[in-house]
Amino acid sequence: MVVAYNRRDLLRESLDGLCAQSYPVAEIVVVDNASTDDSAAVARTHPAGVDLVRLETNTGGAGGFAVGIARAIVEHEADVVWLMDDDTVPTPTALVELLNIRAALADRARIFASRVVWTDGSDHPMNRPRRRWGAPASPYEDEWDIVPVRSASFVSMLVEADAVRACGLPVVDYFIWNDDFEFSSRLLRNDVGYYCNRSVVIHKTKALGSTDADPGERFYFEVRNKIWLNRFSRPFGVLEGSLYLLSTVRRWVRTYRRSSDRPTILRAFRTGWHDGWASRPRANVEALSAAPTGAGIVRVFEASARRRS
Repeated sequence: MVVAYNRRDLLRESLDGLCAQSYPVAEIVVVDNASTDDSAAVARTHPAGVDLVRLETNTGGAGGFAVGIARAIVEHEADVVWLMDDDTVPTPTALVELLNIRAALADRARIFASRVVWTDGSDHPMNRPRRRWGAPASPYEDEWDIVPVRSASFVSMLVEADAVRACGLPVVDYFIWNDDFEFSSRLLRNDVGYYCNRSVVIHKTKALGSTDADPGERFYFEVRNKIWLNRFSRPFGVLEGSLYLLSTVRRWVRTYRRSSDRPTILRAFRTGWHDGWASRPRANVEALSAAPTGAGIVRVFEASARRRS
């Protein structure tokens, strides 16, 4: 499934890439986040035969993925859902490599993530994986060229439907930033995920860089959402959580030092810090109140997940 917002040309490339997979994609769900360009028309008329969900307002990546995952699992009865943004172009063997590893591991993992490269073929720093701390060595690592990870990016993540039913959808109120980190690390607290080097996708960002490269006002979401994650999601144990906390502080300091507009970074930090402690994310259906189409899809998923539990 693909989340789209105002990048019609990239969306077309992404859908072309999905159609060119050596192992055919069963269904393609596109969630259009109230785009003001022709993204919806691109999806509707694409030869792939897309299941298009048009939301009434922009719910961010978090809302789009929550709605899309719910749609794929309930409407299309998906066992696994392959997630990506509209600026992600999968290479022809990206899916089959993920599925090969899934089959080889025989239900011993819940998330499989692709190697993400930029347009020049170099690894994209925005989507580099973090090896799972303390993970024991496995013969599968060398045989399948995989790495055990603690989290994964929405830029090509294959996730098991049963894991989503058990642990829940992405948190809609995150809007952008850390929504995939929170979601994947929550699903992988007691389960295993793998970064799969043989599965390659191209992340067509405007520049090659990480999210801490002068984010401007968007730094607000980094700060607020990290505080929310540690207050309400708690996907980590004490030791692991302490390591991630130290990593977060280093990241924030690095972002400030590298910024060409430090007053904006400080202002975003202060506001994000305040809102992170003064508020909490709403339930997903409530957070989607301005996008009733999405709220209805999520409501059906949540009812179905409760019946299965």
